[in-house]
Amino acid sequence: MDICGKDGMIEGRLVRIARLDAEGFDFVEDPEAALSAVRKSRSRADLFTFTQRLSNTTPQYSYPMEWDNMAALRVTTFDDWMTNQLDFKARNKVRKAGKNGVVVREVSFNDELIREISAIYNECPIRQGKPFWHYGKDLEAVRRVNETFLDRSVFIGASCEGRMIGFVKLVMDEEGSQAGLMQIVSMVGQRDKAPNNSLIAQAVRSCADRKISHLWYAKFSYGKKQRDSLADFKANNGFTKVDVPRYYIPLTVAGRVALRFGLHRTAADWVPEPVAATYRKLRNSWYETRHRGFESA
Repeated sequence: MDICGKDGMIEGRLVRIARLDAEGFDFVEDPEAALSAVRKSRSRADLFTFTQRLSNTTPQYSYPMEWDNMAALRVTTFDDWMTNQLDFKARNKVRKAGKNGVVVREVSFNDELIREISAIYNECPIRQGKPFWHYGKDLEAVRRVNETFLDRSVFIGASCEGRMIGFVKLVMDEEGSQAGLMQIVSMVGQRDKAPNNSLIAQAVRSCADRKISHLWYAKFSYGKKQRDSLADFKANNGFTKVDVPRYYIPLTVAGRVALRFGLHRTAADWVPEPVAATYRKLRNSWYETRHRGFESA
């Protein structure tokens, strides 16, 4: 689906929700024009949703709205981040990585980088207790995944003893006001060297050098889910929960009904957190047993 020259997508079966495919990296500049494009599309949608940038979190439109959130970091200078925003344990890990021989730098997108990313992807089939969806991809598939937004992307590599052990794909929005970690992946077997902390550090430096005011790392919280190790990692590295307006605009009668009764939300939003936590624990145990011999990320 084309939405004013940007890729769009539709999610859901019962309630079909249209949105930009790369939210957080692409934004709706003219909501009325975007609505017109969605309505004219051959793909039926019941709702259209979009969010605002981190640089302006005050609601700007009169459409139906709910609050969403992002894990965001206000960037001024690298030294300010190291001194005032970073948790002392994370600061020690950044320094530890350097002492362990981890070198981080911006790298070029080329065949060598594709091979190095492929090796990282194919190290372990499970991460965070779930099957890793990049595991098993061939080189051409790895290239396709990573060649999006090349005109506004920065790749950062973490290497040790001449081998890449982790990378970041940092993508800026069209205004250059915010950048997001589209990917941050490191080798499970190298976790003791704290490569992810070093990658975050270089991402902050890269943003500061380009005068990018906000760095974001997906959401800070998901529905009713309690804090986990990933949320703690974000917090320790200076990211905070920032609420942003999310608009939902009904396009059909089904869309209006869905919005009124909350049917646009995912099933996970309705499941009590104790039940969801038990499910995640059982799921993680099952995958770890199935892939015994691999260390979960």
